[in-house]
Amino acid sequence: MFGRLGISDIRADGEPWPDQGRVLLLRADHVFDDALARPLIAREDIVLLAPGSGRPVAASAGADKADAVRALLSQETCDKDAVATLGLRTVTPDSLGVSYRKNLRNFVPPYVLSMANMDVAAIERHMFMASYKGLTDIVTKYVWPAPALVATRWCAARGISPNAVTLASFLCVVAATLLFWFGWFVTGLMFAWAMCFLDTVDGKLARVTLTSSKWGNVFDHGTDLIHPPFWWFAWYWGLGTLPFAPLPGAETAMWIVLAGYVLGRVEEGIFLWAFKFEMFTWRPIDAASRLITARRNPNLIILSAFALAGRPDAGLIAVAIWTVLCIGFHAVRIAQAFAQRARGRPVASYLAGSGAAA
Repeated sequence: MFGRLGISDIRADGEPWPDQGRVLLLRADHVFDDALARPLIAREDIVLLAPGSGRPVAASAGADKADAVRALLSQETCDKDAVATLGLRTVTPDSLGVSYRKNLRNFVPPYVLSMANMDVAAIERHMFMASYKGLTDIVTKYVWPAPALVATRWCAARGISPNAVTLASFLCVVAATLLFWFGWFVTGLMFAWAMCFLDTVDGKLARVTLTSSKWGNVFDHGTDLIHPPFWWFAWYWGLGTLPFAPLPGAETAMWIVLAGYVLGRVEEGIFLWAFKFEMFTWRPIDAASRLITARRNPNLIILSAFALAGRPDAGLIAVAIWTVLCIGFHAVRIAQAFAQRARGRPVASYLAGSGAAA
C-alpha cells in the first residue's frame, strides 16, 4: 500500500531503524484502509487510534523516537502520558480522512480492522463493501454485491488480475453483440448480463487487492462507455430475423435509444461543468433516479422481460419510451438547478456536508 505511494524503505519488525528522518510504524495485525496511507505519510508526530478500542495501531515520528513509539504500539491501550512525553498527539481514522469517497460516491468511514477481533471473511467483506459504489443502478446495488464478493474472493485467492476479468468482460460484450445481431436475443442477454457482472467484479478486485492501473482503468471504463450503442443497434438489426414483422416504429425506437444514450451523457457533462459536482448527487431524488435511469442495466431489464415474452421488438420500443422519460426528467432537473442559482441560492450536493467536496 505504501510502496505504491513511493515509499521504498519498508522494513519488517526487528530490522534496525533508520539513523535519521522520520519513521511510520504500523501494527501488522491490523488491516488499514488504503484511504489512510497518504494522510499517514503526510502527518508527523501522531499516533493513530483504532476506532472502538482506542488501541494505538500506527504512529509517525522522528527516527530518534522509533524505539519508544514501538513500545507504545505494543500496548493494548493508549498510554496518554507516554504520548504526551514523546510530543505526539492522537488522531482517529475519521480525523485523517473523509467518510464520503468521491470516486465511488459512497459513505464508508476510513477503517482499521483488527485481525484478532474479526475473522478473515468479515474483513474481506468490509473491504469489499468499502470499494462498492454508493450511487449506481438497481442491479449493481442490490443484486450483484453477494455474488460479486464470492467472485472477487475467488479471483484474489487465485491471483487472477483485474485486467484478466476485464478482458473476459470485453469478450462477453463481443459475444452479446454478435448474438443480438443474428437474433439470438435470450442467449445474447446471458452474455450481456455476464458482462455486467464481470464489470462489477473487475473494479472491486482492483481496489481490494491494490492492483489498479492506468491501463486497466482505461480498458474498463472505455469498454463501459463504448459498447451500449453497439448492443442497441445490434438488437434492432436482429429484429429482422424474427418469424413475424416487428412492430412499426422499431427503427425510430433504435435511433431514439442511441440518441438518448448520447444526450444522457451530455446532460451529465453540462451539470458537472456548470455546478462542479455530479448530477446524481444533487438531491436524494436524483440519487434515486440513478437506480433506474435509462442506462445499460435498467435497459437490459426491460429488454430481458420482453425477450422472454417473445417480443424483443416491443422491448426496444419500451426502452425508447423509458429513455425519453429519463432524458426529460434530467432536463427538468438541470433547468431547476440553473433557476435556483439564478435566484441567488447555492446549488450543492446533498452529500457535501460529509466531505463530498473534499
